[in-house]
Order: sequence, then C-alpha cells, then structure tokens
Amino acid sequence: MPDLPRSSPLGDIHVALGAAFTDFAGWSMPVKYSSDLAEHHAIRNAAGIFDISHMGEIAVRGLRAGEFLDATLAGRLSALDLMQAKYTLLLNERGGVVDDLIVYRNGEAEYLVVANASNRDVVAEVLRAGAVPFDVSVTDVSDGIALIAVQGPRAQEILERTAGLEIVAGQASLAEVRYYRATAATFAERNVFIGRTGYTGEDGFELYADVRDAAALWSALTVAGAPLGLVPAGLACRDTLRLEAGMPLYGHELGADLLPVQAGLGRVVALTKDTDFPGRAAVEAGAPAGSRVLVGLVAEGRRAGRAGYAVLSADGEPVGEITSGALSPTLGHPIALAYVDPDSSTVGTSLAIDVRGSRIPATVTTPPFYSRKK
Repeated sequence: MPDLPRSSPLGDIHVALGAAFTDFAGWSMPVKYSSDLAEHHAIRNAAGIFDISHMGEIAVRGLRAGEFLDATLAGRLSALDLMQAKYTLLLNERGGVVDDLIVYRNGEAEYLVVANASNRDVVAEVLRAGAVPFDVSVTDVSDGIALIAVQGPRAQEILERTAGLEIVAGQASLAEVRYYRATAATFAERNVFIGRTGYTGEDGFELYADVRDAAALWSALTVAGAPLGLVPAGLACRDTLRLEAGMPLYGHELGADLLPVQAGLGRVVALTKDTDFPGRAAVEAGAPAGSRVLVGLVAEGRRAGRAGYAVLSADGEPVGEITSGALSPTLGHPIALAYVDPDSSTVGTSLAIDVRGSRIPATVTTPPFYSRKK
C-alpha cells in the first residue's frame, strides 16, 4: 500500500476552518480555505497566514560549521552575520540544482538550513555525508518544528499585537529586523525563531516554533490579525503570489539538470570563494551552447499558459516550454515563466503560447511581474 500523506501539526485547525487539502511532497496540506483569489488579494492588501510546516529544517553545529557549508553549498555562508539569512543552492557535480535553500546563522557556531519538503531527506543525507572531516553535527530537527508564515503589508503589526509572543531581551525588535534577518522570541515559555523572509513578494515573517505550541501560536496570530484583515491562506494562492514575484519553484524552474545561470541565479554561486564545492567546475565551464534560459512572459486576454505548454516563435516553431503560468490575480492578465532558446530570450521578443491548440501572443519580459510598494 502507498504511504499516506503526513499531517501537519496544525491539521486539525485546517479541518475546522474547512480547508480543501492536496497531497504536496508527501504531506496533506491546505490548498485553499475559501477562495484562492480572495486569499491572494488579502495578502497583497492586508495579510495572510500560511502553514508551511512541511518544509525541512536541518541544524548544523560546530566551530567549523561555516567552513563546512562553504565547502558543501554554492554560497559563502561563513560570511553571514549572526541572525542573518541567505538564499543558496545545493548543486550536484554536473552543476544542476539539487535544492534551493535558505540558511540562517542562528548562533556563533550554528546554522539552520531550510530545505524544500520534497528534498529534505536528500539535503540532510548530503550534509551528513560531508560533515565528518569538519567535526560538525548535522541534525534533522524538522519533526520538532512547526513553521508558520504571516505575509502581507500588515504582517509586522499583527506579530506586534500577538498575545504571548515576546521578543527576547537584547534581540532586535520586529521593526529593526531587516529583510533576510532574524530575531529570537518566546511563546508559551518556549523559543520561537522569527525570520523576515517569505515566498509571496510581500513583507512578512516566518516563525519557527515548537510543534507543541503550533496550534496556540496559530490561534494567537489569528486573533491579533483578524481586525487587520488577516486570512488563512493555502498553497494555491502561495503559488500565484510567488509567480507574480518571479520566485522559482523547485521541480518547475529549478532541477537537477538545470544550471543556476540558466535560471538567472548565476549570482547565487560564489565563484570568488577559495573553497571548492560540488558543481563548481561545471558552473565555471558554463551551460552548453544553445541551452535554454528562463524568461518571463506576459500575454493579453484571460487564457493563461500552464506548466508544460509549448512556447512558439512568431513563425510557429517550438522555442521553449512554460514551467509556471497563471492568470495573474493582481495584474489581471496572463503571466508565465518559461525556458526558451537563447535567441528568443531578448526582452521585448514577440512569441506565442500554445494553449490547447490556440496561439496566444506573448512578450518576453524580465521577472518579477509584480513588486511591492516599499
């Protein structure tokens, strides 16, 4: 028999809220509660609360932890300040992306590696395999952590109003925490790690809490946010939000056969660091001539291209394939991310999307499609 999807520690709350569920990376997760469009607009205009407890968290500890991560991941993690985060990649020897990660330096000799749910075990295995020569410990702590995201222009105000959520003395206040920085708090007398990060293109925070406090913390955030327009939000609107923000999704824009430069992420690979790391030689060699590159596409009308739909030249010849696409709730017209041939990747190039046999005119653009007001 196939394994049943895992349940989030907040599963009972989602059922009580009437969520519709989907199997996502082996987890039963809420796809929407009411209307995915309403949830999307609420986050752009006020705030939404997400359960993202399916993500993986791996603790790396030891005096040489930074050095170890430099030798394992594509970025220079040893240069992180305390309570700073960095977006980085784990590459294979071919230079392909095994996973995209966020790494926090949450202690003088401690880092927290946050992996996608589908790659949690692979990332943990790779880290463990390389840890011994550096005398560092690698511990998958995912099962003890509930991860809740509050995203939207009123996110900070909501956290500041949340009863029982207290910033630890000497730590940065929420107002002082910059993007991709973090602070420490307590809730129910246990630690909560709060990063100013997210996957929506809006301001927001991600709260790493003890699973025992997950339901109480969700409820406290909900009570604080209800007067400010906070709504529960599922994976459907999370996907349209991240697409509008031009953020890649593993398995769509990123994969084991795609080099970072093809996805526009060449800057994420720290080739200036002295340390060797998996995939470095392949990245330095570059993608083979003619390799497709990731672009944004905008179209008119209401018919959106979806993942797997062909991208055509003006003459009707196949030149690429969509990886993610939707009718943008914020912008009101179709948008997509697609891999296309290099000679079709110039901004302003007129292409077409094959939408079930109909050619929908589209124009190449540079993501993001939407940027929040600062």
